[in-house]
Formats: sequence, C-alpha cells, structure tokens
Amino acid sequence: MNRSEIREQAFKLIYSLEIQRGEINLEEQVELYLESNSIKDKNAVEYIKDAVFGIDKNEEEILKEIEKYLKSDWKIDRISKIDLSILKLAIYEIKYKELPFKVAINEAVELAKKYGEDTSKKFVNGILANVVKE
Repeated sequence: MNRSEIREQAFKLIYSLEIQRGEINLEEQVELYLESNSIKDKNAVEYIKDAVFGIDKNEEEILKEIEKYLKSDWKIDRISKIDLSILKLAIYEIKYKELPFKVAINEAVELAKKYGEDTSKKFVNGILANVVKE
C-alpha cells in the first residue's frame, strides 16, 4: 500500500466515524475497520490509527481552524461529511504531523475530486490554502 492508498483508507474510516457520530467506542471502530478491510500493513495500521486518534484528540482546534475560513453565513454543519472528513485529515497532517502542506493539500484535493461533489475540490483547496497562509 502506498501513502496515497493508506491516506484514502484513513479518510474512509474518518468519514464513516463522522456519519456514526455519537456514543461509539473509537478503538473498537478502528479495529473493526482494519479487520473488515484486511489492512495488515504495519505502516498503514500505524498511520490510520494515528490519524483517527489524533483528529479525535485535536478535533476542537481542527474545527475552529475550518470555521475561521468559512463564509460568514456558513456553519460547520453545512459542510458535507465528505468534505469535512477530508479537511480534518489534511489539517491534522499539516498542523500536527508537519507533512509538507503542498502534499497534504494535493492529496486532499485528489480525495475531494474522487469522493466529493463538483464544488468540493475548490472548496477544500480554498480552506486549506487559507490554513497554510496563516
């Protein structure tokens, strides 16, 4: 599994957790996801767990970062769950993992093209561009 494929798996799990919201056992959900998708690659497992638990731990700051760059009449809950999941992952990589922002943005835009709506790639790119300008 290459880094993009691993990131895509992490995104899928983050998205499914976003949909489930509420009282879930995060550790259990992660293990279930890894098992049901036959993800055994050590690097993949490590990256996915780090991303999911890191986003969970820093979610408040990540959401504030997103909200900062929304248009004044927009709220977080107006963003599609797909776009929100992509943004959470990319911002986590940029702010907490020190991944080069160009890589994080490019990967996020690719995920938005593949899974999002027609406007997703532009929206995701715009928010992330503002995050890194800071």
